[in-house]
Amino acid sequence: MTASKLIRVPEPQLAFRYGQTAEHPRDGLFLFGPIDDREHPPQLRYGIIGPVMAVGRFKAWAERARGPLPPADASKAHHTAWPGFDAAFRCEWPIEPMAEIMVSSQALSEAIHIGDRHEAIYRTVSLYEKPILDYLATNEGRPALWFVIIPEEVYKLGRPMSDVKRSERTPSQIKSQLPGKATRISGQIALFGEDREAEDMRRYAKHFRNQLKARLLRHMIAVQVVRETTIAPNDFLNQFDKPIRGVQDPATVTWNLCTTAFFKGEGKPWRLASIREGVCYIGLVFKRDPTGDRDLYACCGAQMFLNSGDGVVFRGAFGDWWKRDQREYHLDEAAAKDLVERVVIEYRRQHRDQPPKELFIHGRAEFTDEEWKGFNAAVDERTNLVGVRIRQSKDLKLFAEGGMPVMRGLAYPTSATRAYLWTMGYVPRLDTYPGWEVPNPLAVDVLRGEAPLETVLADVMALTKLNYNSADYSAALPVTLGFADAVGEILMAAPEDGPPIPPLPFRYYI
Repeated sequence: MTASKLIRVPEPQLAFRYGQTAEHPRDGLFLFGPIDDREHPPQLRYGIIGPVMAVGRFKAWAERARGPLPPADASKAHHTAWPGFDAAFRCEWPIEPMAEIMVSSQALSEAIHIGDRHEAIYRTVSLYEKPILDYLATNEGRPALWFVIIPEEVYKLGRPMSDVKRSERTPSQIKSQLPGKATRISGQIALFGEDREAEDMRRYAKHFRNQLKARLLRHMIAVQVVRETTIAPNDFLNQFDKPIRGVQDPATVTWNLCTTAFFKGEGKPWRLASIREGVCYIGLVFKRDPTGDRDLYACCGAQMFLNSGDGVVFRGAFGDWWKRDQREYHLDEAAAKDLVERVVIEYRRQHRDQPPKELFIHGRAEFTDEEWKGFNAAVDERTNLVGVRIRQSKDLKLFAEGGMPVMRGLAYPTSATRAYLWTMGYVPRLDTYPGWEVPNPLAVDVLRGEAPLETVLADVMALTKLNYNSADYSAALPVTLGFADAVGEILMAAPEDGPPIPPLPFRYYI
């Protein structure tokens, strides 16, 4: 390989208030504020739910977030001062929330320590879900966002592989009518009410965050789960008087948490400055059945994104999509057509019934002839349909002289339809490489349809800057695929035969 074969994909610019641009989200928000948008919220409409002490810690953190915070190290370009919520987003953070709900710490601890992990997590989620639904049923005001504050034990024991020491377990609240059986084995017929209850709990994922989001999706409730140790690390010290977990500096934590709060609170922080009209991107989502009852059974989904930053998630069909021989997910023609057809309908709804001029489908695997036939059947002749495979690759390492990693945005085309693209690397604006190991590139392949490779690479770079879950400079993956696993886990965290989940904005899933 010679240096002449390398090309540079320019760093995408972001648009902010007054039509100003910047390449770093924090620069644009600090200097100009979020984009001008007719739906820009004048204030953050939020609710808080959690134990008394946890809610108090959150409110103390929120009070600090209203004002400025210094950077962790003003001499380093990658550290940025926090200007205050109102200054950054031109949006008021009210001192008092619309709703404030207290959850019993003892009840949470007893629930999360139940020996049966399905029951433990289901009941812990219910301690948050039921009060929120009760509030919405009896009050006219509806928060745009709920901050769900959780103790550290809920985080640690609310994950799939968590277990509780036998000596610390609390008894099940289910009293089975079958002798010697506390719960029924998944897949058997439940004969009694208690057994049906246990069976229903087993149909939900053993993951607190994912199950909470999945159960609230049908009610269109956006939540931000916050660990106490994130907002008050110095309140939780070990035997050496050090925080029990390492967290980012206060300014960085505030940047990231407030950016996602503004986004989930129905604000739009930034968009891409250079927009090609009529372009739509789809990221394919697949997730295997977490119960393991059906080895090849999975849910498919699609994430639709526009250059404006708007995103919508579609839950597709369940089926035997995992192909063991190929070790890849693939849809049949009907499911492929239905999924893309629903995306196109939503796109047309947002664009005065006009179809997209260009529709890029991003996936991690090749597209079969059957899949592509279905995708094609979902669009009309006015839409240029392009299939792009994007994978993190370790096939190629590139080293720069001087000890610094390669620059972000370098690309090495190997053909007219394939290139390696470094979305992680040295960033001049940050004067550093935000990583630890030698950065690996993305392998980008235009597998179906036609589009200039340079355009596809530029799009991938741009889509790494639409992660509103933080105010970081960029991400390693484009947003079409960067959240695919997380979205898939939420789609599969609740039973497939439950209430249907309509297409919902991306903010409900992250």
